[in-house]
Amino acid sequence: MVISMEKNTKILIGAFTLLLVIFTAFFISELLQRVPPNDISVTGNTAGNLNNNGLYAESNGKVYFSNAYDNGCLYSMNADETDLIKLTSSPVNSINVGGKHLYFYMDSSSGGKGLGYVIRTYGVYRTRLNGKGIECLDRSASITMQLVGDYIYYQHYNNKEFTKLYKVKTDKSENIKVSDSIINPAACYNGVIYFNGTDKDHYLYALDTRTDTITTVFEGNLWYPAYQYGYIYYMDVSSDYRLCRYSLTDNAVEVLTNDRVDTFNVGENCIYYQRNSATEPALMRMGLDGSNPEVVAMGNYEKINLTSNYAYFNAFNEPTPVYRTPVNGSISVSAFAAAENAAAQNAR
Repeated sequence: MVISMEKNTKILIGAFTLLLVIFTAFFISELLQRVPPNDISVTGNTAGNLNNNGLYAESNGKVYFSNAYDNGCLYSMNADETDLIKLTSSPVNSINVGGKHLYFYMDSSSGGKGLGYVIRTYGVYRTRLNGKGIECLDRSASITMQLVGDYIYYQHYNNKEFTKLYKVKTDKSENIKVSDSIINPAACYNGVIYFNGTDKDHYLYALDTRTDTITTVFEGNLWYPAYQYGYIYYMDVSSDYRLCRYSLTDNAVEVLTNDRVDTFNVGENCIYYQRNSATEPALMRMGLDGSNPEVVAMGNYEKINLTSNYAYFNAFNEPTPVYRTPVNGSISVSAFAAAENAAAQNAR
């Protein structure tokens, strides 16, 4: 009888221990999957980066980037280009980072090999900063997306509705159409998305994400607005796409360059832009007020993405090599060798 009672006690203790282990594992799993709330002021990337495919995003000294040397797969690294780690096996763009998570558009159709690429996977995805716990938030085509607080605002595309503005909550609990208009959500500051009209005009509009209401800001003729320090930087459609800025405080316009601009990116201290010219096309850099313009590289370049340390870009329609130069200070263009080396090591 004593032996039987001892045996039953051991069985009960074992069962209790097993249940405790299962409960603990479940609790940890749920904790890891939980998406903490963000303040409304949190944005996932800069307008300049997102308007240049959103290939780089930076947070807390870490840069998350689409490695062109590895079919555009997602990598992380320190801002000084050390400690490169591969996070996904499919190409990504429109990278956003906020809190403990990354958000991006992933499409396996443009890269990769093997059985896993027979079936196309694409959509708006979320993952933890280490690339673990990947989850699809919306399996649809998306052009540009921006994290605003607890929502991803994104250009949702399908063959029936074409391009509409949607938002999906970061924990996937809500997915809502915001507008039937074609709205680029890239430029955002303190919960307000600034965008240019596309339907009947090219005015500057503001979408307050607290209420999803839209107001007219400036009746100009602009394209690709980007917010920085109280100004909206933009390409002036009515004047051969020259670069200007509009003061939200003074309601005044300043012309920054009379060069025709193909694409641009506004950083903390300077602007990078591609000068369109039949005879002297060049990647240019100048101050935020248009001062001290200088040539970064002669030729035609695209996908200008900025981090705290470097400006990254590539020749038009040539994904590699990827070039970079210190974002501030003296210009010194060289290849992004660390990314190429990391891709080669991962291919072994």
